[in-house]
Amino acid sequence: MIGTMAGSSHRVLLGPLVAAIDQGTSSTRFLVFNSKTAELLSHHQVEIKQSFPKEGWVEEDPKEILQSVYECMERTCEKLTQLNIDISNIKAIGVTNQRETTLVWDKETGEPLYNAIVWLDLRTQSTVESLINKTPGRNKNHLKHKTGLPISTYFSAVKLRWLMDNVDEVHQAVLSHRAMFGTVDSWLIWCLTGGKFGGVHCTDVTNASRTMLFNIHTMDWDPELCKYFGIPMEILPRVRSSSEIYGLMKSGALSGIPISGCLGDQSAALVGQMCFQDGQAKNTYGTGCFLLRNTGPKPVMSDHGLLTTVAYKLGRDKPACYALEGSVAIAGAVVRWLQDNLGIIGSSDELEVLAASVGTSYGCYFVPAFSGLYAPYWEPSARGVICGLTQFTNKSHLAFAALEAVCFQTREILDAMNQDSGIPLTQLQVDGGMTSNRLLMQLQADILCIPVVKPSMPETTALGAAMAAGAAEGVSVWSLNPDDLSEVTSEKFDPQINPEESEFRYARWKKAVQKSMNWETTELPANGNGENSIFSSVPLGFYIMGSMLMLIGANYIAGHD
Repeated sequence: MIGTMAGSSHRVLLGPLVAAIDQGTSSTRFLVFNSKTAELLSHHQVEIKQSFPKEGWVEEDPKEILQSVYECMERTCEKLTQLNIDISNIKAIGVTNQRETTLVWDKETGEPLYNAIVWLDLRTQSTVESLINKTPGRNKNHLKHKTGLPISTYFSAVKLRWLMDNVDEVHQAVLSHRAMFGTVDSWLIWCLTGGKFGGVHCTDVTNASRTMLFNIHTMDWDPELCKYFGIPMEILPRVRSSSEIYGLMKSGALSGIPISGCLGDQSAALVGQMCFQDGQAKNTYGTGCFLLRNTGPKPVMSDHGLLTTVAYKLGRDKPACYALEGSVAIAGAVVRWLQDNLGIIGSSDELEVLAASVGTSYGCYFVPAFSGLYAPYWEPSARGVICGLTQFTNKSHLAFAALEAVCFQTREILDAMNQDSGIPLTQLQVDGGMTSNRLLMQLQADILCIPVVKPSMPETTALGAAMAAGAAEGVSVWSLNPDDLSEVTSEKFDPQINPEESEFRYARWKKAVQKSMNWETTELPANGNGENSIFSSVPLGFYIMGSMLMLIGANYIAGHD
């Protein structure tokens, strides 16, 4: 028996296979698909450790990331062999990855020079504030005309600048021309294609468009942007399309197979959801939450706090397509927080059971602004708040409020997207790990007041990377012609509450968001020891000093009566 994922009738007729490395924030996966049917045949997953060395800092070990990829590849190949599937049928490998996460390594030794700084990391907040303060009118959108992005802690350029300024090994490697910069895709492709022995140093247009160093109009690194951040262009990877042969695997059971697809995870999900037409959109629920809407061959600038990003470029000679993106920092991460930090659940599955046991947040609202607020606010000084607590509130209500928070944040970015495009979405295509939570999906439909459509095969991010790899020139085992794309079976969640109730809850959420704003600023307090002195307010200082003098005077006079 081949097993449930690959029906026994396909044993002989499998045809060419395509694999995908899906390196996410919390785990790494390796998945193998049938290029003719888009069927998932086998996969393996390994969790990735995150470290938090200081408040607001988030890091991962680049070697652990690489090792997890090798482990997932080996385990998946073993599983395929057990299913009597010949791994020599794997014709190409695609890469998809957590975006913006920043690495620097030594090209001569192949060693990382620091941990990977994860996209969620906030250590660059003071850098971002000083950059914004130097712009005309203190405008966070000062570089948006070239990059499509606001100046934010989220993107790679400020993380790279921090590494150059604060890590001596990185600084020295840059000076001695040994440093290589890359996002996770670049690190993996360089290592897998040989590393210090001739590895290919490249990235694709979708990942490059998240660095703040890439001009989304010229589709290349921008010398002025690099100068603005003080980044030497020689350390940057070469920018390639999302679908072409970058190099060959140099070791392991899959040695010699081309790596021929590369997409940032959210672009990969857009491709995997077959959103190839202008106006089609998808929302991915992972560590964060990301709503992308295809805007076709022209970049559309947002007036409502969304990003303009490169959706994909599926071939060297193919046109680039762009997308509007609403990015939410904390979605699935809130589940991990409830589990690891508060201990109110033992696993993500328990969250749904706990929330369903009450079916309401009982007026409790949870804004998980752990890394500030992303779209549509771009407010790095925001921090998490829980509002509306009463003596009646318990952990089940908090669990429900956490799920609602994911849905409300999606509603905010969907509203912004509808305003920017002028054409409201009539349904939302969804994917990602959290979509297995049926209560969340129903809540999402209720809060958006439109149906939510979930594909029965949830691994759309990996599927998108596999499609790009299989369609590459020189591989050509996967057709992206609309007529050839396989039909996707899906499940639909229709709204079940009246719109008035939905609007009332949404208005309360907006009120809670305002409470989270302007919480954390990097301005030093006046007395320099971490506490504000009352004398830092000059009028208050005069008032108190004056009062003290009057008291002393009154005592003096009283003593001489």
